Amino acid sequence: MQKPRADLKPNTLDYENVPLVTANGFREYDARWLFGKDINLLGITALGMGLGTYLGEIGVPLKIVTGHDFRSYSLSIKQSLTLGLLRAGCEVHDIGLALSPVAYFAQFALDCPAVAMVTASHNENGWTGVKMGAKRPLTFGPDEMTRLKEIVLGGLWKERAGGAYIAVPDMREIYLQDVTKGIKLSRPIKVVAATGNGTAGAFAPEALRRIGAEVIPMDNELDFTFPKYNPNPEDMHMLHAMGDAVKEHGADLCLGFDGDGDRCGVVDDQGREIFADKIGVLLARDLSAKFSNSQFVVDVKSTSLYLTDPVLKERGVKTDYWKTGHSYIKRRTSELNALAGFEKSGHFFFNAPIGKGYDDGLVAGIAVLQMLDHAGGKKLSALYDGLPKTYGSPTMAPECPDEKKYAVVEALVKDFTALHEKGEMLLGQKIVSVVTVNGVRVTLEDGTWGLVRASSNKPSLVVVVESPISEEKMRAMFAEIDGRLSKFPEVGEYDQKI
Repeated sequence: MQKPRADLKPNTLDYENVPLVTANGFREYDARWLFGKDINLLGITALGMGLGTYLGEIGVPLKIVTGHDFRSYSLSIKQSLTLGLLRAGCEVHDIGLALSPVAYFAQFALDCPAVAMVTASHNENGWTGVKMGAKRPLTFGPDEMTRLKEIVLGGLWKERAGGAYIAVPDMREIYLQDVTKGIKLSRPIKVVAATGNGTAGAFAPEALRRIGAEVIPMDNELDFTFPKYNPNPEDMHMLHAMGDAVKEHGADLCLGFDGDGDRCGVVDDQGREIFADKIGVLLARDLSAKFSNSQFVVDVKSTSLYLTDPVLKERGVKTDYWKTGHSYIKRRTSELNALAGFEKSGHFFFNAPIGKGYDDGLVAGIAVLQMLDHAGGKKLSALYDGLPKTYGSPTMAPECPDEKKYAVVEALVKDFTALHEKGEMLLGQKIVSVVTVNGVRVTLEDGTWGLVRASSNKPSLVVVVESPISEEKMRAMFAEIDGRLSKFPEVGEYDQKI
């Protein structure tokens, strides 16, 4: 196979004979391209050959799980990826249509060290991608992705004999039995299961029924056109629809799952969306009552309540704030042997005895139902209202090209760091901390904070703000950040604003 090129156009001779792979598809911890424009099927095969070659380089047995999500083109992409893996000498265990956590689970169930899950997750139709790992339950980080990029774009792959293909037709049932084993609710909690017509519709409602929940289906029919909205429980369109469904059916809550089922969003019995970082605080309260000396990991987009909540403080709970991104939080949760890791985006990571360390939206949803079951009849709204009040924004994503977004963030890091070091005021207050582990998170003396970072999987920035004092303070922090970003012409429109 020829070395990949980045300048090919569809409907040309070369497009049918040469791999198309653009460099920007290799993200910090997974790979995502616009299919057809940025990568073609031959490019996907080149990716498979590169991945198989990389596994050989690091000495991992060449056994790998593959699966695909429910998009019109995902099966053909997985088949092209499989061809490349076979040419690299891999034994490919194909679990068929699957969620990302089902593929991670299959690594354990099939004793395969590696995984390559074809999914664009919550991205819009037209996107494709691959989530990869070679050391269960972890997925690739920047070092692995950098080397894979070098191999693929440089055409440095090595073909090997001995490739084999093994179809695994029953992984769905094996997985469902595992995540529901030994779990039975004491009462039939009434839950709306929302999947946005994505892959989770074939998994989540059944899992919730098996533990004794009364399940009300919402957009569970698989439809790769996503006729209503992208299956993304962090998006306000889906969250509002989830809230309407709760009110219509008088449900106890709604659990929403994203396109590849590794994230979970929650709406309470009043129809209010509860961002995942606050759900994480509630879960931390529930779990720390059972497991003493609990350690948690959360991402830098998450609420400050993990440090200030009086219940968690009384129990001596420790929380580590770390880089945003499922690969980073998963790895950090493993390194610290934390009980769980939480991301504001809805990724939840549970180590033993709850989970196997990877992010699984269904395991998270089941944990939320168990938390309600432990609450002695209290509604989710009551548990939520029992938290100290904070005023937080959704995750907002202003457009910014991939090749420019990191420079924009670095400029803000320098600005806020300089303000802090000089002791200057911001919004009439002292700056008490500037955390730069992942972008910049600046916190004022009253606890109001704001975050700017570069998105790891889309050409955009990420902005989050929160105040424990008032909505006005929260909006003032957003105005401060937005004003600074507006000075950069490369920063475009927001996907949503407060």
